[in-house]
Amino acid sequence: MFDDEEENDDYFASNLNEDLERFEAFLKGEALGFLDSDRLEAIIDHYLITNQYSKAKLCAEHAVSQFSFNVVLSLRLAQSMSAMGQLKEALNIISQIEKIEVPTCEILLTKASIFSQLRDTKSAIKYFKESLILSEPEDKDEIYLDLAMEYENSNDYKGALTVLKEAIKYNPKNEGAIYEIAFCYDQLGDYEKAIKCYSDFIDENPYSFTAWYNLGNAYSKSEDFEKAVWAYDYCVLINEDFGPVYFNLGNAYLSLDNYQLSINSFNKCMELDGEDPVALCYIGEAHEQLGELKLAKEYYKQSLELAPLLPDAWLGLGIIEDLEGRTREGIVLINKAADLDPDNAGIFSVLAGAHEKLEEFELAKEYYLMSLDLDSTDEACLTSCVDLINNDSLKEGLDFILNFTEKYPENEFSQVLKVNILWKLGRKPESLALFAQCLLNNSENAKELFETYPEFKKIKKFIELSAE
Repeated sequence: MFDDEEENDDYFASNLNEDLERFEAFLKGEALGFLDSDRLEAIIDHYLITNQYSKAKLCAEHAVSQFSFNVVLSLRLAQSMSAMGQLKEALNIISQIEKIEVPTCEILLTKASIFSQLRDTKSAIKYFKESLILSEPEDKDEIYLDLAMEYENSNDYKGALTVLKEAIKYNPKNEGAIYEIAFCYDQLGDYEKAIKCYSDFIDENPYSFTAWYNLGNAYSKSEDFEKAVWAYDYCVLINEDFGPVYFNLGNAYLSLDNYQLSINSFNKCMELDGEDPVALCYIGEAHEQLGELKLAKEYYKQSLELAPLLPDAWLGLGIIEDLEGRTREGIVLINKAADLDPDNAGIFSVLAGAHEKLEEFELAKEYYLMSLDLDSTDEACLTSCVDLINNDSLKEGLDFILNFTEKYPENEFSQVLKVNILWKLGRKPESLALFAQCLLNNSENAKELFETYPEFKKIKKFIELSAE
């Protein structure tokens, strides 16, 4: 029996081209003659595999007209229509098939795929799960991968991870599943695991430029910008025409204060992908950091010509006005940025600094507090706010820190600022004891005291405690 099947396979393979020629001629008006159902199915499959969906549908329609009770041919018609976006029509055909045929894995998979295209994630998940029950072991990893994509589409990355781990059990070398596991960890903010997964994937696929790119992104999100640059560089070596990598490379260089390389990267990104308002804005920021204020202003303005509602560009222009001594004019522009992006804590912090420069201390405090309400983790903003209050009253500064710590206990740096206030209030034993506790909790964070308030570098007791 198996010998007969092998002979049939050889026959279909050797005659497929001839059958395709006959069907192509049929489409032009010539007679097709008789082709049995298996040969018509082979023609349809060829068209589906080669993305010639219109021809697949025409062949499937002819086949169904000749073999109306052949479920496989009806299924191929539904698959062809689905590929062409005729989703409701495809579902109608599947419904007719289900009235005469016990559901098979392929029928359920086709149904799941259609619901996926309809953005009906719940139904898609249901039918992918049902197809798994009927699937062969060697097919399960790919079905699990499809199922995981549905969970991802609904932003359920934990659910996707559970499914993807099942895929790996059936096929530990499924590259797509490994890649998606890394992506899910990335989306969940577990960058350490994302980095490991991308690295494992790269071990097996060292020339995957997208894997190097995403590894760089994971390093960037974990703020390890030197390693991000290293990963992006490998991406560039493999594919030097991939525009997005230059954009992210520019951001990484900007974070490393390597402004000229940042400018070069953003310019390369735009050379490949066209002008980009955000890239122009970041080039402006780089020139600003280099002290090239005239160039910075030009790039911010170019950015706004492309995207008049880009908050960062308005903020940049406002900062330039302030740096050039026109703080009042700068505040107007910074307020424009705040109106466009009212949830951006950084903008309000800059606005506070500008008002403080004009000695408008109540307004400055108000904006510092607005910034901290949006981002309680901003150490620089918190320090500026506390210092402003301390200048008026150390006791008020202490009260503020006590209330802030109670409201935002996750911000450990507030305790470091409290060390400074206690010391200046003359409560030196309390200050030293608190500093010792800060060192135990987070020594790196505690030692920022010396950078924030350099006068503590000259106080022997603090130096001795930090050296223990």
